[in-house]
Amino acid sequence: MATKAKKALVDVDKLTKAQAKVEHMRLSLEIEGHNERYYQKDAPTVSDAAYDALRQRLEAIETRFPDLVTKDSPTQTVGAAPARGFAKVQHVVPMLSLGNAFSDEDVTEFVERIRRFLKLDADHIPALVAEPKIDGLSLSLRYENGELVRAATRGDGFTGEDVTANVRTIKDIPHSLKGRNVPAACEMRGEVYMLKKDFLELNKKQAAADDTVFANPRNSAAGSLRQKDVSITASRPLKFFAYTWGEMSEPPADTQHGMLEWMDRAGFVVNPLITLCKSVDDVLKFYNKIGEERASLGYDIDGVVYKVDRLDWQERLGFVSRSPRWAIAHKFAAEQATTVLRGIDIQVGRTGAMTPVARLEPVTVGGVVVSNATLHNEDYIKGIGNDGNPIRDGVDLRIDDTVVVQRAGDVIPQVVSVVLDKRPKSAKPYKFPDTCPVCGSHAIREEGEAVRRCTGALICPAQAVERLKHFVSRLAFDIDGLGEKQIQEFYDDGLVMSPVDIFTLRERDKRSTSKLMEREGYGETSVRNLFDAIDARRNIDLHRLIFALGIRHVGEGNAKLLARHYHTIENFRDAMLAAAKGSTDEENTTEAYQDLNDIDGVGEIVADAVVEFFAEPRNVKALGELLHQIEVKPAEQPRNSSPVSDKTVVFTGSLTKFTRDEAKAMAERLGAKVAGSVSKKTDYVVAGEEAGSKLTKARELGVAVLTEDEWLKLIEE
Repeated sequence: MATKAKKALVDVDKLTKAQAKVEHMRLSLEIEGHNERYYQKDAPTVSDAAYDALRQRLEAIETRFPDLVTKDSPTQTVGAAPARGFAKVQHVVPMLSLGNAFSDEDVTEFVERIRRFLKLDADHIPALVAEPKIDGLSLSLRYENGELVRAATRGDGFTGEDVTANVRTIKDIPHSLKGRNVPAACEMRGEVYMLKKDFLELNKKQAAADDTVFANPRNSAAGSLRQKDVSITASRPLKFFAYTWGEMSEPPADTQHGMLEWMDRAGFVVNPLITLCKSVDDVLKFYNKIGEERASLGYDIDGVVYKVDRLDWQERLGFVSRSPRWAIAHKFAAEQATTVLRGIDIQVGRTGAMTPVARLEPVTVGGVVVSNATLHNEDYIKGIGNDGNPIRDGVDLRIDDTVVVQRAGDVIPQVVSVVLDKRPKSAKPYKFPDTCPVCGSHAIREEGEAVRRCTGALICPAQAVERLKHFVSRLAFDIDGLGEKQIQEFYDDGLVMSPVDIFTLRERDKRSTSKLMEREGYGETSVRNLFDAIDARRNIDLHRLIFALGIRHVGEGNAKLLARHYHTIENFRDAMLAAAKGSTDEENTTEAYQDLNDIDGVGEIVADAVVEFFAEPRNVKALGELLHQIEVKPAEQPRNSSPVSDKTVVFTGSLTKFTRDEAKAMAERLGAKVAGSVSKKTDYVVAGEEAGSKLTKARELGVAVLTEDEWLKLIEE
């Protein structure tokens, strides 16, 4: 489809209900993605300020349109679901996040809200405990009769990851609590972090060993704590500050400050900078003082937290949404410096995303020399971006501009403003490329998206390795003995550069003077088994091939929808080529495109992505070469007369009569839709052994629940 310029966001107070609903959905999905990358993968892709801006706009929309708020909204949840690989731990008392203050006025209003809520006199200001906000990983420690029994990460605030074995290696965390007044049940909470000097030393060792180099101390601490090998965690210099608690059978004190003093006596490390403040002026002085000392601290902080001191007042104030009324985080502004923009480079990511990067005259920002900075996307360069990045009031960026740079979240450098009175007269607006700088394929922007992407999925070197890994993944060609590791090695050595190379590998190996069996880790038997495994996949299901192509927005489900609709690879390819003829028009009116868009469950976004793939001639050529090497089985058509045709089915628990994949395939062959969660639209829940929350929800909603035998009996009818 033709590229459309992204519009500047409408003020929240001017949004229509329909506009608000669409933007609410977009913001929710974007924030959920950032939560997953931050909390699960320890790899954030935006700054704290950018993330906060996204949340603020979402909250503003929900304030104006309260009926858009759902229990799954990011404003009602905390963090992200626990990552796979660790046992789950249910928090007895939820680990909620804090509301944010970004100015002195916000702090004053916070104190005023507390005073009004508690009905205090105008001159009665509640005492507040002020503490540095440590930039680390939140941790919960459960003690029973003074002994550490379990440690868990925050996770989504309600369920975290069990990291007990790893936590026992951290010296700052006591295995047994000291003193006489130890509660029978005691859940201590705090932050796992890493000193800056230890972080730098660790990265030197990681780089020397050609291992993962961490972006910042927070990621380093989180990654170190989540190691499957406890010995790796033990080798990392992790530290811990205690600052609050969850479940407590009998609190040893009646104030926040008193509890901190007890934590210190019990054996925890409590931040020595924590201060009890008697007024708003006191907390703001503390904030400014800590801000001045920030660079000299041995650890990273990103603000100051204020908490009401009296615990009975904390209890009265309670909670609102995802945060307590009695506490707030006063965030720091990012550190900035001025330099000159010397050039703009375009980097192409593994998914084809084209990201502009500023080449800067080197400048020191917050103690780090910065020579490159992210420019996010082409709208950001034009000065019309409003996707959580600092706004430049419509001022674009040009080569040789004098610019202000900040280290967002003290990690990722970004350009935030232009010094217009220093702009050279010769400076011209930057034109973002509409072709990929790596492979030359055309680059497109989907409507409503800020990112421009290369469409050369099968031929672009910048995307090649990840595309190949996807091509051989479990739901695609699933070639035994050819996983991500082997693909990386073969690509690095020039053996497999595109999908078709996999199926010509045997013949090329016969002609080569350097045989595959001579490689380290290979022998005659392993090579023969690999070639046989490749040959076994020369006959592939249509939906697996479509999924393997790596077309944006086409996952397993959409691949099956497309396969069922077009039935054969010839039908699919011919229809997509016909639809691609209208891809350059403002509106694609081809009959083939309309047919594609009308498939139940596909829609315009998926349709456009598939058409753009086939609009790139080199993708079509690569697919044609591949089809010379393989046979594609027609899609099996569902039995529309089956008793579960058009029914929505959810499988849960441990299935004993068939695997989860077999059950899903069986249901889909019969025309059923298989879902991953239970809702009012669910027709059947098939429950195996040890079925959990999905079974409970099915019973609450009155959804029909079947055993495996009952399911088999139903579909045999």
